[in-house]
Amino acid sequence: MTARELILGRLRAALGGAEPAPVEVTRDYRGVGSVAADLDVFVDRLTDYRATVHRCGDADVARTVGAVLGGRRVVVPPGLPRHWLPDSVTAVPDDDLGVALVAAVDGVVTGAAVAVAETGTIVLDAAPDQGRRLITLLPDVHVCVLRVDQVVATVPDALARVGPHRPLTWISGPSATSDIELSRVEGVHGPRNLHVVLVAGDSRTSTGPDGPAARG
Repeated sequence: MTARELILGRLRAALGGAEPAPVEVTRDYRGVGSVAADLDVFVDRLTDYRATVHRCGDADVARTVGAVLGGRRVVVPPGLPRHWLPDSVTAVPDDDLGVALVAAVDGVVTGAAVAVAETGTIVLDAAPDQGRRLITLLPDVHVCVLRVDQVVATVPDALARVGPHRPLTWISGPSATSDIELSRVEGVHGPRNLHVVLVAGDSRTSTGPDGPAARG
């Protein structure tokens, strides 16, 4: 007899052999969509986490990316809209690049699936504009382009927008950890620098004449 069987047997004996009645959990305490997303709260949370937020219109995405990564080599997922990238960056498309090649680039540019205002969290789900988790963990700088209509109020709201079987990555600021003396160390588990380009408008409406980013 295993310890589990022994414990369950004692519980059944204490209950007189009767199976406990199932308890239905009420989950209407906070309905999905019941609260509007507060963009100012979202930006404040990201800033608290030491991320850098750039607010711009769709036409200024490439300029903003260039201000952060201009003159550098960046890995990009295969479905990243070309018009997000300025001519000043050298785009290296991720066609199953090896670990060493991804680690050698200066940064990564991706989109996002959804973001949570309440927690300042960005969620990636490996869609074509986001790519493999690997490319968002190894480079030192992650630039994430996010539309304002992708920001929701709560975690339940975010979960309602992503598929249950997608590989999700939840990002709250740059990678950071602390030792027993609470000394903060950044870049241990991912990028040391997170830049969020918060776009007012639908940045999906134009991918440019060349489609997804090509190798520069």
